[in-house]
Amino acid sequence: MNRTRTFFLMVSLTVLFVFIGGVVGGRQGTVLAFIVAAGMNFFSYWFSDKMILRRYRASLVGPEDQSRLYPIVEDLTKKSGLPMPKVFVIPERNPNAFATGRNPEHAAVAATEGILAILDDDELKGVMAHELAHVKNRDILTGSIAATFAGAIAMLGQFARFGVGSQGRRNNPLGMMLIFIGAPLGAMLIRMAVSRIREYAADEGGAQISGKPLALANALGKLQQGVKAFPITQGNPAHSHMFIMNPFFGGLQRFFSTHPPAEERIRRLRKLAGER
Repeated sequence: MNRTRTFFLMVSLTVLFVFIGGVVGGRQGTVLAFIVAAGMNFFSYWFSDKMILRRYRASLVGPEDQSRLYPIVEDLTKKSGLPMPKVFVIPERNPNAFATGRNPEHAAVAATEGILAILDDDELKGVMAHELAHVKNRDILTGSIAATFAGAIAMLGQFARFGVGSQGRRNNPLGMMLIFIGAPLGAMLIRMAVSRIREYAADEGGAQISGKPLALANALGKLQQGVKAFPITQGNPAHSHMFIMNPFFGGLQRFFSTHPPAEERIRRLRKLAGER
C-alpha cells in the first residue's frame, strides 16, 4: 500500500510538472526547468552524505570505539542483508537519527548523543532499524526525484511570475496567480506527502528488521518529547525530512511537516505488534 501511494504521488508530481510546463514555458521552458532542477538535486543526491554529516559535525565510530551504537547497527545490518553502513555520532542534545547516502553500498547512519542518552538498547535497535529500512527502500533516491520535480515546478512558477509565457496567459492575472503560487505549493505538499508515506514504510520495515515494533513505538514516544525539549537551533529546516523525528519547531514547521503525527506512527506500530 505504501509503495502504491508513493507511486501515485510521484505520478501526480509528474503530471503537474508537465501541465504547468506546457502552460508557462512550452517545451523549451519545461526542459530547461527540469534540467536545472535535476542538476541541483543530482549534486545533492550524490554528495548528500558528506554535506549533511559535515553540517552536523558527525564523528565516525567503528568497532574499536566504546559506543554501543556500532554493534547495534552491525547486528541489524546482518539481519537486514544490507552492506554495513558507516556509523556516526552527532554531538547534539536533540534526540534523533537519520540515514543518508546514494545507495545501500554508500550509506551512512547517524545518531545524536541525545538519543543515545535516553533510549535503551531495544529502543535504539528499533530506531536504527528504521534508518536501515530507509536505506533498503532507497528512500534517498525517491526523495531526490520528488525534490527534482517539485523544484522544477517552483522554477516554472517563477517563470510565470516574471511574465514568461504567451501574452494571452499573462493577461489572465488570476490564472497566473494560481500557477506561480498554487502550483509550487501543491508540489511542495505532494513532496511532503511522499516523505510522510516513506516514514510509515520505514517504521514498518524497521519493525520487521528489529523484530521489536513496540520498542520502536516506545522510542518514538520518547523522541517526541525529547525533540520538543531540545530542538535543533543551528541546523537547516530543509533537512527535517531526513531525521526520524522532525527536530525543528516553530514557524511554518508545524503546518508543513515532512513527518506524519507521532501518535499515528505509534498507533500503527502497536497494531503491528498485536498482529504479530
